[in-house]
Amino acid sequence: MPDIIDYTIHNNIALITLNQPPVNSLGHALRCALHDSVNQAFQDDSVKAIVLASHQKVFCGGADITEFGTDKAFAEPGLPQLCNDIDDGPKLVIAAIDGAALGGGCELTLACDYRFASAGSKLGLPEVHLGILPGAGGTQRLPRLVGVDRALDMIVSGKPVPAASLQDSGLIDALASDNAGSFIEQALAFTETLIVSNASKRPTRDIPVPKVSEDLFSDFRQTIARKSRGFIAPEQCIQAVEAACQLTLDEGLKREAELFSLCMESPQARAQQHLFFAERQATKIPGIVPETPSRKINKVAIIGSGTMGGGIAMNFMNAGIATVILDLNEDALKRGTETIHRNYMISARKGRLSEDDVQTRMSRLSTTTEYSELSDADLIIEAVFENLDIKKKVFAELDKVCQPGAILATNTSTLDINRIADSISRPEDVVGLHFFSPANVMRLLEIVRAEKTADDVIVTALKTAKRIGKVPAVVGVCFGFVGNRMLEPYGREASRLILEGASPAQIDQALTGFGMAMGPLSMSDLAGIDVGFLVRESRRDELSHDSGYQKIQDELYHLGRYGQKTGRGHYLYKGRTQQEDPEVITMASALAKELGIHQREISQQEIIERTIYMLINEGAQILDEGIAYRASDCDLIWTNGYGFPVWRGGPMHYANEIGLQTVVDAIEKYRLELGEYGEKWFTPAPLLKKLAAEGKDFSSYVNPRYA
Repeated sequence: MPDIIDYTIHNNIALITLNQPPVNSLGHALRCALHDSVNQAFQDDSVKAIVLASHQKVFCGGADITEFGTDKAFAEPGLPQLCNDIDDGPKLVIAAIDGAALGGGCELTLACDYRFASAGSKLGLPEVHLGILPGAGGTQRLPRLVGVDRALDMIVSGKPVPAASLQDSGLIDALASDNAGSFIEQALAFTETLIVSNASKRPTRDIPVPKVSEDLFSDFRQTIARKSRGFIAPEQCIQAVEAACQLTLDEGLKREAELFSLCMESPQARAQQHLFFAERQATKIPGIVPETPSRKINKVAIIGSGTMGGGIAMNFMNAGIATVILDLNEDALKRGTETIHRNYMISARKGRLSEDDVQTRMSRLSTTTEYSELSDADLIIEAVFENLDIKKKVFAELDKVCQPGAILATNTSTLDINRIADSISRPEDVVGLHFFSPANVMRLLEIVRAEKTADDVIVTALKTAKRIGKVPAVVGVCFGFVGNRMLEPYGREASRLILEGASPAQIDQALTGFGMAMGPLSMSDLAGIDVGFLVRESRRDELSHDSGYQKIQDELYHLGRYGQKTGRGHYLYKGRTQQEDPEVITMASALAKELGIHQREISQQEIIERTIYMLINEGAQILDEGIAYRASDCDLIWTNGYGFPVWRGGPMHYANEIGLQTVVDAIEKYRLELGEYGEKWFTPAPLLKKLAAEGKDFSSYVNPRYA
């Protein structure tokens, strides 16, 4: 047998142990070895039963998606046929699940007759997150084993489920004990009891699908409608489970294969798989060797107890890390602590946490008004007002009191971190950790690498991001870094389009129709029009006072219309309920006349092209400047921090899909059509034009300085 599988005989049991690090991905080589091993055991008259186990920390992580798009992906023996062979085989097959069994690995266990698991194991079918559905029988076997309701939830959510919670469903037949020998020994003993008791095979074709109510599937679709908006894979998953309820196993497997192919060939599958790889690629930083050690992070301090500071603190409290919040204002500190506790209690009322969980997390929090009490913190994150002078003063205090080797981070979203770093004696310890609001919810963390940031600081930041459940992207220093810098032309065009005759609702609806989680003007109202104004005010010398650069937002600010917080912005608000405001249309008309802008009918296509294509254009410029290491980092940032549709793969991947020349041609068209404004703002980035002319896309581009 190849080294990727161990085949041993224990009395009359064949133990087949997967051994392909790190997660036993079911690539062609492992499928071949597993196929040969199972057939060897089937043909050995001395073997009464087979146990499938693993030498790795997981049972099996599923298909090897690096093979997708290659001849190996579906080369025989295919995983569907391998599962069918196990299900229909002549001997008992027991899955010994110690660690995660995910995707194809889970489907492998479903084809077995019995499942024995460690209590900490998890089973799941996460294929929906790759834009596909389980294609090796998962949609047909799981409903037969756990019922339709639970199967629908597991398949469509893609969330792994603890083995202990599946014992009552019948999927897990027995759990290992903590003190009854090794896991493999217990799995073999469990199998011996099956042999001694003459336990029969349990092919899933003989298990009927439980009857369900007529409304089950329609009700389920309504339940997931908001969360699954725009995605095609969830619907195909539902249709596959419906087939399990209506067809024989063989017919259902055929239908599953058809739906799998439909998903696999879709742009959405390419987009979601692109993001899967992008997330892994983002941790590979040019110039930093993998062996670089990280610094220890046992205690974290947050400077500032406001909304952002409190949200940042919760990330570390949730991860089991001692956290201290400093605020010089005791009343603000008290309010911030109360807000954190209130947020946890809301989660408890929704059943996401127990009251014990709330108390445990709150016990990790302490507060102070004295910088001297931060002397033993390993990571300090400043989250004060977005003003360079104020932040420099904070860092000067930290420079005095923090222990050697402590990482000093700023949560700034726009400011020059090099200037902050150069203002203290240890610039190598300074890094940007740009959390997104609400910080305890949003997955994105922009890690900003300043000119003098030490390599081990970046490595520690990446590991810490993983520890607190964030998706990290390392970026360079410029105004707005990557996310907010790309946001600027996107927001600029939305603002300008109001002056040219589009209503805020028309603009937002066009972009939510495109797939954005929220329209840019609703997002501005939520974030606060005052926040955007103050950022612009700090750099007026860099911005144009003509062409109506976000003129409408400036006017709203001066009228005290800051958005949701004041009940009026681009829209009127009653609580969070939004409605159009005719006054904004009137205001836009007056401003347009004052600025000499001709108002006209604006098409949905123009709204999408002018906002999304200029977003892409800025991304190209960022890549050319080396602020982002790779286009996929821009995609991660915009899908995880700004609501760009995951099923489009991010702005740069979307540009690859539609063709870079399409983007260039549209930008050139608007440059000519929009007169002076077009000449000023609609110039294709040099890199965008170059790649388009060469027939290439962003996925092929590597900045020469990082090659």
